[in-house]
Amino acid sequence: MTKNPGGKGTVTPYVAVRGVVQWLEFVERTFETEKSFVVLNDDGTVGHAEVTVGDSVLMAFDSKPEWPDTPSLLSVFVDDVDAVLARALEAGATVVTELTTSRIVGDRGCRIKDPQGNIWWLQTHLYDVDPATLPELFADPAELAAMKVLQDSFDAEMRSRR
Repeated sequence: MTKNPGGKGTVTPYVAVRGVVQWLEFVERTFETEKSFVVLNDDGTVGHAEVTVGDSVLMAFDSKPEWPDTPSLLSVFVDDVDAVLARALEAGATVVTELTTSRIVGDRGCRIKDPQGNIWWLQTHLYDVDPATLPELFADPAELAAMKVLQDSFDAEMRSRR
């Protein structure tokens, strides 16, 4: 018996989405995945779906119309963030945070909002950061300015939902 069945990790996101079929199509196009596994309810809504992105399984289902919106916040490491961003935009995403490279984390990344309102952190890890250099990096005005843009763009997106 496997500890985590079906390729799931220790923590596996379960995303409640209005229009989960369209969301699955967005994920498939953006991350170039295999077709999703989908189980329909008697009323035709999706009761359970799974799609694998890289080595991670995302589970999802159709949220009920009377439920409040529950946007997910998903962080994904990819080999080529520029290519994934381009596919995401072609699939209907909008940019929340422009592509940037952070010396503090050693990543090039951005944030997008998918057509259903979920926020994705897309990033490519460029190099490991030596923890001993963090005090210097956090004192660098350019890195602090970049971090402020990251924080402010996310804050603006979340405040726009009120």
